[in-house]
Amino acid sequence: MLPPAADVVIIGGGAVGTSCAFHLAEADVRVLLLERDELGSGSSSKAAGGVRATFSDPVNIELGRRGLTAFERFADRPGGEIDLKQHGYLYLLSDEADVAAFESGVALQNSMGVPSRMLTPAEACELSPLAVPDGLLAAAYSPTDGHCTPEAVVQGYARAARERGAVLRRGCPVTGIERSGRQITAVRTAEGAVRTGAVICAAGAWSAAVGELVGVELPVRPLRRQILVSEPFPDRPPRLPFTIDFATSFYFHEEGPGLLIGMSDPDEEFGFNLGTDDRWLERLAAAVERRAPRISEVGIAHGWAGLYEITPDHNALVGESEEVSRFLYATGFSGHGFLQSPAVGEVMRDLVLEREPVVDVSGLRADRFAGAEIRPEHNCV
Repeated sequence: MLPPAADVVIIGGGAVGTSCAFHLAEADVRVLLLERDELGSGSSSKAAGGVRATFSDPVNIELGRRGLTAFERFADRPGGEIDLKQHGYLYLLSDEADVAAFESGVALQNSMGVPSRMLTPAEACELSPLAVPDGLLAAAYSPTDGHCTPEAVVQGYARAARERGAVLRRGCPVTGIERSGRQITAVRTAEGAVRTGAVICAAGAWSAAVGELVGVELPVRPLRRQILVSEPFPDRPPRLPFTIDFATSFYFHEEGPGLLIGMSDPDEEFGFNLGTDDRWLERLAAAVERRAPRISEVGIAHGWAGLYEITPDHNALVGESEEVSRFLYATGFSGHGFLQSPAVGEVMRDLVLEREPVVDVSGLRADRFAGAEIRPEHNCV
């Protein structure tokens, strides 16, 4: 049964939602998390698992840096094995404008404690021997970035949240949010209503519909991304970094005995399409042949599709509505939600408790698009 009341109801049971539940429960807040399917069954379980602090925006750098620290200590708090591999992120650069942008980005990252650095093409290909230097001008690398297992992170946060008194309900979609004027009074589900004065929307690609329940516009649109996993890769180089050919967005990192391979599709249209198809494979094959031709010699074992939650400037929406009191949101991460989820959980805890958040996220308010505060994130993959 659902509890009759909760201090906060979280809508969405992915990495962001479960992190919020853990951090709030740890602060003795009565938490109810509602997930319409299984925990992590949305975008979190479809993510490539990258964790990094190599962004161009100071807020994203800080959220990523705090996230990395939390992942490094995850076994102790909240507890659980997440298979973290800090083999680095390596951006291969073949455009002069990108080189200049990454040089500025590395300087900013270094000023904030991130040990990134610029490399020559030869140095980059030594780190990632599957890549070839043809056409490369430079590379950017951060040794503490890496990847881990999203499902394990979700389950670790969920288990620890429950141990601290949070209630997490799967298979329980939200059907409405009740208000009295500007005040939230309850959340409705198919199993009944729960009294509450605060809601956190952490519904990822489905967040716009949640916002509509209270009349708050959350400019988030779903965009499909497809991922492949190769068959076992013979003589795969050890400690292979998460390697991105930045001009094409083609990337790869080790996954079990093989490789995880992905790339954006510029022809993809917004929508909730979760099917897989071959339309993008010709463009992917061309990028592989140009940048890492050895990968084309290995067969594909399986693949899947997931949804990015895209905002107009590829930065997240994090904050509280001015129109509806205590309607908070943490969404629209545009592919960065998993890696930022530990820090976002801390931020949302602080916002709920009405104290200064550990990271200043005032620039991520959803109403920024009505003004002139938009600052697009450059380092998107």
